[in-house]
Amino acid sequence: MKITNTEEVPGYKVIEIVGLVEGSTVRAKHIGKDIMAGLKGITGGEMKEYTELLNESRQEAVKRMSLRAEALGANAILNVRFSTSSVSQGAAELFAYGSAAIVEKNS
Repeated sequence: MKITNTEEVPGYKVIEIVGLVEGSTVRAKHIGKDIMAGLKGITGGEMKEYTELLNESRQEAVKRMSLRAEALGANAILNVRFSTSSVSQGAAELFAYGSAAIVEKNS
C-alpha cells in the first residue's frame, strides 16, 4: 500500500479514486507514564511517554485505514491527514483519513 499526503504518488498515475477511507484508535494514558510525563513538565524536556503513545496510535490508525483501502481494492491512499480529539479526561482519539485509489506505474 502506497500512502502519501499528496494528491499523487510520484512515478504513478491515478487510475481511479475508489472512496474515502479512515482509521482511528482511542488511547488512554497509563497512570505511571502520566506521572513521569508530569515530572518532565516541571523539569522540561521531551515527554517521551506521550511521544511513544502518539507514535503507536498513528501506526494503528494507519494500519486500520490501510485495511479499509485494501477491502475496496485500492493499492494507494492519497491526501492522508491526521486529526486528534479528546474523548474523555485522559483519553484521546487519533483519526487518519485519505482517498483510497488505484494507481499504476508510469510507463
